[in-house]
Parts: sequence; structure tokens; C-alpha cells
Amino acid sequence: MKKFIVLLTALLYSCVAYGQNTLKIIIKDAKTQQPIIGATALLSGTTNGASADTSGLLILNKIPNGKQIIQFRYIGYESRVDTLMFPLADTSPCIVLLNVSEEGEELNSVTVSSTRSSRTIANTPTRIEVISGEELDEKANMKPGDIRMMLAESTGIQTQQTSATSNNSSIRIQGLDGKYTQIIRDGFPIYSGFSGGLGLLQIAPLDLKQVEVIKGSSSTLYGGGAIAGLVNLISKTPGNKRELNLMLNGTSARGLDVSGFYSEKFKKIGATVYAAYNHGSAYDPAGIDLTAIPKFNRFTLNPKLFFIWMIKPH
Repeated sequence: MKKFIVLLTALLYSCVAYGQNTLKIIIKDAKTQQPIIGATALLSGTTNGASADTSGLLILNKIPNGKQIIQFRYIGYESRVDTLMFPLADTSPCIVLLNVSEEGEELNSVTVSSTRSSRTIANTPTRIEVISGEELDEKANMKPGDIRMMLAESTGIQTQQTSATSNNSSIRIQGLDGKYTQIIRDGFPIYSGFSGGLGLLQIAPLDLKQVEVIKGSSSTLYGGGAIAGLVNLISKTPGNKRELNLMLNGTSARGLDVSGFYSEKFKKIGATVYAAYNHGSAYDPAGIDLTAIPKFNRFTLNPKLFFIWMIKPH
């Protein structure tokens, strides 16, 4: 019984195999005899089709036995319909010629044009990412000594250590070198425009109101040093209420950070004072007489005085 079933299955597969035919066609231009690349053939009543290659050869598979209608098409040529009886007596590739249609000879030309915008790049809206509020306070608590933690967790920004002795770092935006990133404070470049490789550790986050980051080509409005991007540090200003923040931080690597910020606004005068002391001990966690963190002591004092006046409209 099993042998009979196997034999019957083999016969059915043979019938199916013999019922699937292949048609090879070379499609050419009837006038120039040049092959038509991309011409298509479609088996009528089905979705079975194929397209010609660079030599004009078209191979259409899975064609059932019997009389079949095949349509040949190409843009700018007249469609051709042929009726063939399968299986074919001759399986070698046959040639099909397509005539250029009258409409194809009179195809309208396509004109592509562009116009300049009257809006300058300086007036074009710029995408700015802002770090402020609770996120800024959280990063300041995690690393109160500098702004590396705050910037490193932003998308597309990487802080890279550039010196093993000073532990200084640079900011890489979108993979470009740190010298192409400009850091400004309240709209003005700090460290004479060399902040991409200097002084990142000298910027503490405690007296920052928010941080604005511009990525991409829009940052080049701020000069050639901002090809990769721009980081704008916005300082805190005196508010209606007095503000006093104190922060004490110690690390397992024998580091110490003590910082404080005070701001107050009077009638027409306001003042902010930021003071900090940052200490780092030479730390050798592996015990190989090579320190992973250098020894340093840094004192910071940043007082600001604000004059407040109201301009009455005429």
C-alpha cells in the first residue's frame, strides 16, 4: 500500500512538472533591431510576468499547457499580443519585434526647474535641543564637578578624554572631532573659541539655567569652529525669589566637590555668586603605579552683577 501511494505521488509531481513550461523571448525594436531593455511580458489572466535584461532576453516561467495568450509591452511602443500553444515544439529563444507607437514619438519633454527662496539661512528655523529643569538638576547631582555627564547622555554627543594627565575632555557631535564643536556661554565663545579642546572640566553645571544644543549644518552660522555642532550654556539670572544652593559630593576615588550658588534680585540690581572647590587625588585602582585619575585642586569663583531697568513705551 505504501509503495502504491509513493508511486501515485511521483506521478502527480511528474504531471505538475510537465504542466509548467518556460518561454524564452528576445524583444527587439522592429526598426533598429536593438534589444529593448526592461520590456515586459504578461501571461493573460494571471499575474505571472517577467522583464527583459540588458540583452533583451526575457524568460517567463510556470506557463501551463494548452493555448495561452501573452502580451508584450514597453513604454513608447505598441503593445503586442501573441497566442501560443504549450508545450512548444521549439524551446530555443524566439524574437519578438515591437513597433514604436505614434504617441511614443510625440512624448512631451519633461522640464525640471527650481527657484531660490527669498528667506536667508539666518532666518530659517533651527532645530535646538534643550536640557533644562529636572534633567539638569539630576546631572548636576550625579557629577557636580563638570558638565561631561550632562552632555554624554544626549543623543549624538560623545565626550572623549583628550589628556591622561589633566583628565580633560572634548565634545564630539555626530562623530566629528572635538575641534569642530563650539561651546559658547550666554551667546559668547569661551576660552577664545578653543573650548572644543580646552576647559570642559572648568564648566560646572550648578549655575546653569539650561543647555541648548544645535546639531548639523545650522550650527555653521556661528563660525567654522561649529561645523559639527554648537553647545550654548545659559547661566542662571536673579529671579523674584532668593536662591541658595549648596552641594557636597564625595567619591570612592577620593574625590571631593563642594559648590554653592546664590542669587537675589533687589529693586534695580541683581547679583549671582557661584563658588566651588574641586579636589581629586591620584587614584590607582589597579595598584600598578599608574593613576587613572590625576591629582588636582581647583577653586572657582564666578560673581555677576545685573542692572535691571524698564523701558516705557512711547
